[in-house]
Amino acid sequence: MQSPSTPGRQPRTGAGRRRARTAVLAATLAATLGAGVVPAQAAAPTLKPESTSAVPTASPSATAALAARPYLGWSSWSMQTSRYPGLNPDGDYSYLTEANVLKQADALAARLKQYGYEYVNIDAGWWRDNNWTPEFDQYARQTPDPVRFPRGMKAVADHIHAKGLKAGIYLPVGLEKEAYGNGVTPIWNAPGCTTADIVYPDLRTTNGWDSAYKLNFDNACAREYVDSQAQMFADWGYDFLKLDGVGPGSFKSGDNYNNVADVAAWHDAIAATGRPIHLELSWSLDINHAADWKRYSNGWRIDTDVECYCNTLVSWENSVDDRFDDAPAWSRKAGPGGWNDLDALNVGNGAMDGLTKAERQTYMTLWAISKSPLYTGDDLTRLDDYGLSLLTNREVIAIDQNGAAPARPVTAVGDQQVWTAKNPDGSWTVALFNLGEAPASVTAHWASLGFTGNASVRDLWNKKNLGTYKNKITEALPAHGSRLFTVRPSGTTLVTTTYEAESAANTLSGNAVVAGCDACSGGNKIGNLYVGGKVQFNDVTVAKDGIYTINVAYISADSRSVTVYSNSGNGTSLKFPLTGDWGTVENVSVQLALKAGANTVTFDSGTWFAPDIDKIDVPRTL
Repeated sequence: MQSPSTPGRQPRTGAGRRRARTAVLAATLAATLGAGVVPAQAAAPTLKPESTSAVPTASPSATAALAARPYLGWSSWSMQTSRYPGLNPDGDYSYLTEANVLKQADALAARLKQYGYEYVNIDAGWWRDNNWTPEFDQYARQTPDPVRFPRGMKAVADHIHAKGLKAGIYLPVGLEKEAYGNGVTPIWNAPGCTTADIVYPDLRTTNGWDSAYKLNFDNACAREYVDSQAQMFADWGYDFLKLDGVGPGSFKSGDNYNNVADVAAWHDAIAATGRPIHLELSWSLDINHAADWKRYSNGWRIDTDVECYCNTLVSWENSVDDRFDDAPAWSRKAGPGGWNDLDALNVGNGAMDGLTKAERQTYMTLWAISKSPLYTGDDLTRLDDYGLSLLTNREVIAIDQNGAAPARPVTAVGDQQVWTAKNPDGSWTVALFNLGEAPASVTAHWASLGFTGNASVRDLWNKKNLGTYKNKITEALPAHGSRLFTVRPSGTTLVTTTYEAESAANTLSGNAVVAGCDACSGGNKIGNLYVGGKVQFNDVTVAKDGIYTINVAYISADSRSVTVYSNSGNGTSLKFPLTGDWGTVENVSVQLALKAGANTVTFDSGTWFAPDIDKIDVPRTL
């Protein structure tokens, strides 16, 4: 979720579209809340808190196991945001009610629980009415809107638990402006603390929409406030909290929007309750703080909202397709205890989803190989047969749940891509994607995986063994189509010759220079490849003519392309997948024609910036 607003369809270009949508969301919320204005509340609200009867807590061993695998479940936000006929009859975001949540919980228990889906997550708005007016208890804590949730949040959690499921809830980061109460509202279980004590005197704002005042953790009262919220959720029996608008991220940066201290406080507050509560962060988190997100939370949204805020739940361009560019940078950041969150998985409802069958399969394929949490935003009471087959394919779910690192591309990130990941049993997950607007063939070369010869291939979506393939597999894919395989090598390890980019035998042109690189082979790389800068590898020697799969070790913390060619060829401009930062080396394969004997291989920056180059590994034989 990004914001309770009503944006229209946004431009189709990736970053520009995301910025435009965010601007609309922020502007709408600012207008709703009166950005920068102290709410004209006279005194603390008089609403009473819900009953906080004791809830059994889990053992330390259960707490340690939290997020050992990406979670599976359902979330309300996708249907809240859609203008699909009938979903929000009482106005935008009106779908969120106790009756609707429990209806989805019942359907989840009946249809998906047996496949591992267990979380029922209530998103933004549970404490706001249909006009988005909030309600707070006498301690500045969000309290449920009595129309949306007439029996309160504990009763909802109890119903969910009775189905053998887990209950999730939502908050924006910071102290919401409407909860400030002129600074005199007391903090629960913290004598002497008021809302004036927990924020900065200048009422600086925070979060992705500037809808809250930034908590000042120099004052112990701020931590007491977070503790009070965490204890409230634990007393209600919630197992999951989505903390939204967190920065750096949510398209905000700077001190006001640095919420690392908030996340750390939530981590400690949850631990103090004694109840294992999964803490998920949202949205578009700053990758430079990945270590903080990993330390203090169990998952983090790497991208903007997947919902299109239109008359379906999602659309291909708003923004399912963006994840193909953005996910690679995060691929080394996830693992047991904390996972990269690609957002809701809306593949089950056909027309409501707004996607073709090919797009729906591709959507789930990317989520599964990226080890993203698999939480659908679909109407689980209206799953079609095809959607149900996608959501319940045990072999695909097992890829998501196998505990291994996420897949990443082993080819350039153009319209045709190959993504792979090594599995714990020594096999490989191999996904083929055609992101183009027309059918196309896509080939995975075994050399990209480090072996040559034969491999057995199993088709996971069709649940059948395809037999043995030598050196590669090629599939014709529809527009936006995909295939997903498990590949088991029976050939031999690929023998290669390594050529270091910084070798004195190579030729540098333009701005290209040798630069130190702790993560690189040999401790150096070639950098400053921009506006005509080149590195030419000389004397690249092979025994016979042919097309070789050459492995390129490189670094590219932002989106960059490079033209690669052999000998006197013209080459092709290739966009390399993001590596996440300038200290991480990744690998991508390119196909080049080499002749018997000595060759040159050139990386040309062209008219812009190119990735830094560490080395190339060239097969000694075809």
